[in-house]
Amino acid sequence: MRRRLIQSTLAVVLVVIAVFGVSLVIVETRTISNSAQERVDSEAIRLAGIVDSRLFAAEDVTAEILRDQVAQERYAVIRIPGKPPIEVGSKSVGQVISSTEKGEEGETVTVQEPRSSVTREVGRTLLIIGLVALLAVIAAVLLAIRQANKLASPLTDLAETAERLGSGDPRPRHKRYGVPELDRVADVLDSSAERIARMLTAERRLAADASHQLRTPLTALSMRLEEITLTDDPDTVKEEANVALTQVERLTDVVERLLTNSRDPRAGNAVTFDLDEVIQQQLAEWRPAYRSGGRAIVSSGKRHLTAVGTPGAVAQVLAALIENSLMHGGGTVALRTRVTGNQAVIEVTDEGPGVPADLGARIFERTISGRNSTGIGLAVARDLAEADGGRLEMLQAQPPVFGLFLSRTPLKSTVLDDDEPMVR
Repeated sequence: MRRRLIQSTLAVVLVVIAVFGVSLVIVETRTISNSAQERVDSEAIRLAGIVDSRLFAAEDVTAEILRDQVAQERYAVIRIPGKPPIEVGSKSVGQVISSTEKGEEGETVTVQEPRSSVTREVGRTLLIIGLVALLAVIAAVLLAIRQANKLASPLTDLAETAERLGSGDPRPRHKRYGVPELDRVADVLDSSAERIARMLTAERRLAADASHQLRTPLTALSMRLEEITLTDDPDTVKEEANVALTQVERLTDVVERLLTNSRDPRAGNAVTFDLDEVIQQQLAEWRPAYRSGGRAIVSSGKRHLTAVGTPGAVAQVLAALIENSLMHGGGTVALRTRVTGNQAVIEVTDEGPGVPADLGARIFERTISGRNSTGIGLAVARDLAEADGGRLEMLQAQPPVFGLFLSRTPLKSTVLDDDEPMVR
């Protein structure tokens, strides 16, 4: 492109020089020739006047007297009737410019000038015109190079930006060039880079969330399958197999939920569900892990509470809190349900040391962890809760108390006292 711009600009300049330069040469040549002819004519008239005045005064007319009256390069011949011709100067060889004037005393004066003088003057003029044309061409080339660089360099930058986007580097450059069309392309590329960056971030986040959310159900499923392999009791095998099938369904729900959140974090599928079922499901799923660690998991509070949300998402939030207590807490883990205003609250607490003071509210930020963990679980749990219109908060740091707040529907069954325990 740079070469084409230079060539096109140079072609335009050469055409202009050819059109106007040739015309100027023709005009200048004619002007110089006419000017030389006028000079010779004027010289002949003046010389004839001098001869007339001397003849009228009966004075001699000789070459010595007239030599100072004739220019150095000119040649003059004065013919007086009855006298030999008088020659002044050297006769030119070749083409000449000639002018003849007849005086009042009958004499004839002829003045000649060599055409070479006109040729030299025309040559000097042509040289000046040629130099001006050369300067114009040089200026045009420099201007064309500047314009070509001004247009080609941004295109090269834009091509490099597009190449970087294709190679997986979505950083926008935010560089503009002062050319509206090129700036528009740069705006589009920067917008595309930002969209690609968001997509890549969402994909990486989905991968991290999936690995974290699937790890616990897979571990629990493995434990169930191990128990099946270690027992010969058909009833135990059947019971464990049913629990394993339930966990497989939960895995499917986890995957679907993660995919839904990756497309639209607010695209929830909220329904009215029974909190007791979700809590009992979590108790059954996590009891073997706590039993293996010599710890207990219990629940208490109001029963038969219903809430609006996605059961799978609520189960994932509770699983994240229970796993967090298993890994970082201590003693008995308690799930307690209560009602506040038009919300149902599930509190999860344990007897461990709690959340370090230096973490505080940052415990819900990604990659923030008090120990050697991913720091993703609580962040994902809060996102899941907010996607259903609820919220997840840390109500107390030491001992730790986390509260899951969900919208509540009117109760359809008798509510027991706050302290009546659920069936374990």
